[in-house]
Amino acid sequence: MLKPPRAINTFYDSLKIMDRIGDLNLFLRVLDLGSISAAARSLDLSVAVASQRLKRLERSLGVRLLHRTTRQLRPTPEGVALAEQGRSLVEDLEALTTTLSNTAKGVSGTLRVTIPATFGRLYVSPLLPEFMRRHPRLQLHMDLADQMRDLVSDGLDLAIRIGTLKDSELVATRLASNRRMLCASPDYLRRHGVPKKPEDLANHECLLMAVSRDASDTWHLRGPDGTDVAVRVQSRLRSNVGEVIRDAAIGGLGISLHSAWHVCQDVRDGRLKQVLPDYQLPESGIYAVMPERRMVLPRVRAFVDFLAQQIGETPPWERCLAAKSGKRSTSPRVATAGAS
Repeated sequence: MLKPPRAINTFYDSLKIMDRIGDLNLFLRVLDLGSISAAARSLDLSVAVASQRLKRLERSLGVRLLHRTTRQLRPTPEGVALAEQGRSLVEDLEALTTTLSNTAKGVSGTLRVTIPATFGRLYVSPLLPEFMRRHPRLQLHMDLADQMRDLVSDGLDLAIRIGTLKDSELVATRLASNRRMLCASPDYLRRHGVPKKPEDLANHECLLMAVSRDASDTWHLRGPDGTDVAVRVQSRLRSNVGEVIRDAAIGGLGISLHSAWHVCQDVRDGRLKQVLPDYQLPESGIYAVMPERRMVLPRVRAFVDFLAQQIGETPPWERCLAAKSGKRSTSPRVATAGAS
């Protein structure tokens, strides 16, 4: 029997690969949307065809990917592993085909982003109308939450994270510096006095952010001469939500430590006053973080570039504080940096 030409074999092999990637994409849609019927509608398939393709994927891999009951659909351990490792493959292919065939059509698809709630509401939400106008074919799903989401398992394209990044398999672009300051209400400072040096903080009521049970009650400051000082403070109020600490500080309950972006309007309007302004607190950064992959999706790159452009060389919160003091801001230039 004659063997088919190698070119034909390659063609049919390519079709099989594309079918398998299509089945994998369907499986990921089922996980993201929570049901086969919803996934089928999103891909313009019948439920019967979608079910057959999922069974075909399971047969080809030799494992069960989903536990199916009348009320629940959840992935098996093998399904979780396939989703974690297969999502980047599907997205890399999507990025490649989008780059090659849809360049002239602009950014499209669904962008899934998670952002800390207060920062997102104050600084990202007001920018969205302009971003959406620039990309009319884009759909945006934005999750505003202070919980750290797992980008890969939760099917997210991008996260905005504030603080010091831990080593991970994520790629980070630095958008701005996260400068921090000590603040208190004018009323509190009238009643308890204004600290003159870091050691004075030990005799004041302080308000602590406590994102975990072992959160530190020690504040670290650096003086004008470069000397580092560590002060253990006392607090009657701790919270894992920055808004609670901010409201308590405005209400005169004590001295709080905040990011400049969080309280710049309160400082400018006189609700809060900066304490020990000549002392610096450790800085961190504000980052756009994405899963590590060979190709960045065009919609992800567009959003990161847009945020970097809008935040600018001098972030809006630094401009706000500079307007109050009448001084020219010395905020560092926004840089792009990779982290892994």
